[in-house]
Amino acid sequence: MRLFRSLTLLLTLVAPSAFADDLYQVEMILVRQNAVPAIVSRAAPEDWAAGAQRLPADSQRTPALNDVAAKLTASGDYSVLLHKAWQQTLGETPAKVAISDGQEQFGQFPIEGTLELKLGRFTDVNADFWVNQIDGNGMVTASERLKQDSHTKNGQLNYLDNGHLALLIKITSLTAPAPREAPESIPD
Repeated sequence: MRLFRSLTLLLTLVAPSAFADDLYQVEMILVRQNAVPAIVSRAAPEDWAAGAQRLPADSQRTPALNDVAAKLTASGDYSVLLHKAWQQTLGETPAKVAISDGQEQFGQFPIEGTLELKLGRFTDVNADFWVNQIDGNGMVTASERLKQDSHTKNGQLNYLDNGHLALLIKITSLTAPAPREAPESIPD
């Protein structure tokens, strides 16, 4: 009987957790670090959103991190390039969304990119964003790129540093109960 309890406990600890697709709010702030020289890369590809789904208009939400964005801007150290919030389901299968901002010209935007999220013990984030300079003819002449992979903790603001560009992201479950605060003192 003791062996059975130990085996059950061991399987519980070792077996991968099964995460069902649940509803999450995702909020991101794309910033440029003003003190770091811009790294201009090759122009963004025309198929920048390949394999990603566009965010439906009804999934858009009002950003909650406006105070963070305001502090970043007020510091003078950062320029906020993009600030978006939306709801989506997340699970063990990666979900890739296309995010853009500005006026579209020939399929390109001033800011465009993809965010791929996969739920696990932490959320795997694969961010790939382009900040484009578009000429009078609508052609992309130069781009800055943020490409970053990270394991982020849900419910907390996470910072993905990529040199001159950075991404702040917060992924919050809308179905899981909020974590309880730790007691100030533990009774003896």
